[in-house]
Amino acid sequence: MYQEILVFGASNSQKSVNSQFAQFAAEKLNNVNLNIVRLNDFELPIYSIDLENESGIPENASKFFDLIKKSDGIVASFAEHNGLYTSAFKNLWDWMSRIPMEKKFNLWQGKPILLLSASPSSRPKNNVVRVSKELFPHFGANIIATFYLHSFHQNFGDHGITNKTLEVEFNRQVEIFQKHLNTS
Repeated sequence: MYQEILVFGASNSQKSVNSQFAQFAAEKLNNVNLNIVRLNDFELPIYSIDLENESGIPENASKFFDLIKKSDGIVASFAEHNGLYTSAFKNLWDWMSRIPMEKKFNLWQGKPILLLSASPSSRPKNNVVRVSKELFPHFGANIIATFYLHSFHQNFGDHGITNKTLEVEFNRQVEIFQKHLNTS
């Protein structure tokens, strides 16, 4: 039986390396159906309590939340803007957090997540992965594996990760996620 995997890059850039990286990682998985989405397909007004009180929750926030609920797992790659999430993703998060849920703040619905990030920066550490590992579980995430690919344009090519050391670690993290999917 195939599992449904939601795949997205948490960026609204048309040429997002994170969208590319999330899809690349998801395509490594076996026995899955991939639902690859782009944040640009879920445009939203900037969250405000006043707007919520006037108009309610926008349909696109509910649609994205429904995709999370219907998935068996998530592969997401997060762009980092000034050390944090992109404003497009943070805005989506803010709107979805206002949706009534059976369990309060269960945004990720306990879904297993392969948490990724890619950056053109050469910095060997990534803040958005560190923050997500701490924050997401408070919102119902089940983070199974993580990986950060720095120097994206130097370490990624037509056939995937070109740096052998990074490729070994990436494959290890994907395998950890795959094993979790196989046993759930």
